[in-house]
Amino acid sequence: MRNRYLDLLRFLAIIRVVVYHVTGWATLTLVFPAMSVMFALAGSLMAASLDRSGPAAVGRRLRRLLPSLWVVAAIFVPAMAISGGLSVNWRLLLWLFPITDPPVNGWGALALSVIWYLRDYLWFVLVSPAALWLFRRAPLPTLLAPYVLLVVVELGFPGAPVVLRDFGLYFGAWLLGFAHHDGMLRRLSRRLLVAVAALLATAGGAWVLTHPGARGYDLNDIRIGNALWAAAFVLIALGFAPSAAAWVDRNALFGRAVTVFNRRALTVYLWHMPFVVALTPLVDVVGWSHQDLLGLAIRVVLVFLLVGVVTALVGWVEDVAARRRPELLPGGRRTRPGSAPPADAAPTAAGGPGAGPGPGAVPRPRPTAGAVTRSGSAGGMRVGPDAEAVSPAEAASVR
Repeated sequence: MRNRYLDLLRFLAIIRVVVYHVTGWATLTLVFPAMSVMFALAGSLMAASLDRSGPAAVGRRLRRLLPSLWVVAAIFVPAMAISGGLSVNWRLLLWLFPITDPPVNGWGALALSVIWYLRDYLWFVLVSPAALWLFRRAPLPTLLAPYVLLVVVELGFPGAPVVLRDFGLYFGAWLLGFAHHDGMLRRLSRRLLVAVAALLATAGGAWVLTHPGARGYDLNDIRIGNALWAAAFVLIALGFAPSAAAWVDRNALFGRAVTVFNRRALTVYLWHMPFVVALTPLVDVVGWSHQDLLGLAIRVVLVFLLVGVVTALVGWVEDVAARRRPELLPGGRRTRPGSAPPADAAPTAAGGPGAGPGPGAVPRPRPTAGAVTRSGSAGGMRVGPDAEAVSPAEAASVR
């Protein structure tokens, strides 16, 4: 069975990311550092995949990551070329495999700024076989290495390549995902876990307070404080993770929403920012100001509605990439072909524990490959970036 607690974390992270991009509220980055949480969940998933499939897991992970990006590229690259400002050269191939930022024009720099997450995710996947090998032989030094790298780069080499800087900022969360998968966090005493988290939060909070960025105490502008604060959050969120959370599905509507957002996380992630950018001047014209709560609420609702439309149109690509049967709305109950559910069958929450088997599964409900690891981590790729983009000039460094 899936660990619905981890699904819930992804769901909350995705919601938080969209609301943050609409509102720009810096407090949200402190309350829920969604970026690092999602990298940690992805790291746990990657460790599970490597244990299951070895190095072949890299190809499988990339197969699930890239097709949704290709759909975006098929629409936005021609649009940018037609509207002008996009050079047509070999670098357009980076839209197929973004080991560095693919080329964009002026408006694309803002609307497509969230592509940086797929770039970092790709690199983290590529180095994961070696990183997991090192982590299991020297856990603490391997875990500390990204944070040391971050301090060295931020204080001594601020002009370092952005990928190297992001390894320092986010790969530590990915390695904490390894620790979660291996059960290391669960084996720590709760007193020690809380003490370490408190120490990290204190250090991170002190750094944030003494090094405010351009937007005040927005973690996206304060990389060292971000890494420390987020590490503390991840330690608590995953260190105290329950082995199951059946209560998520007690309300069928809520459980279905959690399932849909998990199965369509990439689509929501890739498409929400273009709508945030496009709606900003339009809603200002009709008087829905971003300065008041009503105007912001209207913006949030409109973005989710538009993303919902696009998700219905192209979200099935995520099913194809994962080799699942394409669905318009994921998480519905399924039965074997040619059979009907028994009349006295008790209803189960869609997509939750006890839901019917998917395509190719055995008739009895049972954990599918990658559904649960020895530490209770859930399978299926889930990404939920946390990138801020408020102006074209800032687009190169948004988080």
